[in-house]
Amino acid sequence: MPYKFTFDLSKVPKFFFTELAAVSYQTGMHTAVLKTSVDIIQKFKIEEVTGLNINDAVVLLHDLMDIQAANIVNRNKFAESKKRALLLPHCSRAYLDNRCKAFFDANIPSYICAHCSENCLVNQADKIAKEKGYDVFVLSGGSCVPKILNNAKYDGVVGVACGEEVKMLHPLLNNLDIAVQSIPLIKNGCVNTVFNIETLIKVL
Repeated sequence: MPYKFTFDLSKVPKFFFTELAAVSYQTGMHTAVLKTSVDIIQKFKIEEVTGLNINDAVVLLHDLMDIQAANIVNRNKFAESKKRALLLPHCSRAYLDNRCKAFFDANIPSYICAHCSENCLVNQADKIAKEKGYDVFVLSGGSCVPKILNNAKYDGVVGVACGEEVKMLHPLLNNLDIAVQSIPLIKNGCVNTVFNIETLIKVL
């Protein structure tokens, strides 16, 4: 968990993310973006809803805006990609104990979803992506990514992770000339992390 703070944006109104996406279209406005971030935080009462202090909230919002801006820049290239993979965090599984029947294959390295729980985000995402022709990897951490990408030549990747981890992986994907679309977690932590399944469907 790269962030030094935990957050939960799952209770924030959907319009918050719409406004965030609109702001992300703007570039070269560093001072204005800082003011805009504070305005958004206050408008949607992010501090009250999430318990984050203003500084952590600004860091989180800047990362979300950077991710959205990068998605916009890479969208056309991603749309032209043919061989695609979806990278999911294992901490979004409904259960991290023996109730989860996923098998970890160290040779890949990835968990193989067993589709054992209908309310599991990983199960839902795995089914949706595979129906669209994606290879799906459920990762125990970002260190698994280089091996997976070196084993198969993907030209498009959708990654689900916390914002700071997404930013760390972008240089690797760019160096491999892979078009990437990122979906940030809206609730972080070590267990029961959350991403928006509707956003995933749109991006796929």
